[in-house]
Amino acid sequence: KELIAEAIHNNSKRRRKPLVPVNLAAIPDHLVEDELFGHEKGAFTGAVRARAGAFEAAMGGTVFLDEIGEMSLPLQSKLLRILQENKVTRLGGNKEIDLDIKIISATNKDLWKEVQRGTFREDLYFRLQGFIIDLPPLKDRENDVVMLAQKFVQEFCKNQGATRKTIGPSAVRAMLNYDWPGNVRELKDR
Repeated sequence: KELIAEAIHNNSKRRRKPLVPVNLAAIPDHLVEDELFGHEKGAFTGAVRARAGAFEAAMGGTVFLDEIGEMSLPLQSKLLRILQENKVTRLGGNKEIDLDIKIISATNKDLWKEVQRGTFREDLYFRLQGFIIDLPPLKDRENDVVMLAQKFVQEFCKNQGATRKTIGPSAVRAMLNYDWPGNVRELKDR
């Protein structure tokens, strides 16, 4: 999902500005607000200096909200307001900051079913409903497996200062015969 978000961002008019990914499933609920909105000095214990959140950090660029289906209802309400107003206020602050950002969101959940269950706001669902890309699991995209694996090997070699490597035929066969339940993250970590 993040690779698709990167491709969208890198092929947009915002490509020269930051892409800020936020994995909402990996951040404890009580920290998501600070991660997205930032905070002012003294906003809470330990806030010794002001910090911009993801929305502010991405000014002119893109925020990628991964696993948006994991966001709590109260935070969904705050996110909806920010999307409607194009303004954010840091925690502990009272100054509204005008935003110029694109939002890309992703989830493994069927958000419409979550709306019907009452765990996702219908108004936020429709606000985010711009252009949907249904990305099948990696096991259903054989061509992508080899291409992504080669990309990850090259990144690893570059980061380690190693000679460029290629993936041998037996490794390719093994990759194509595996189901990749962890999708791209699992492929990258192997």
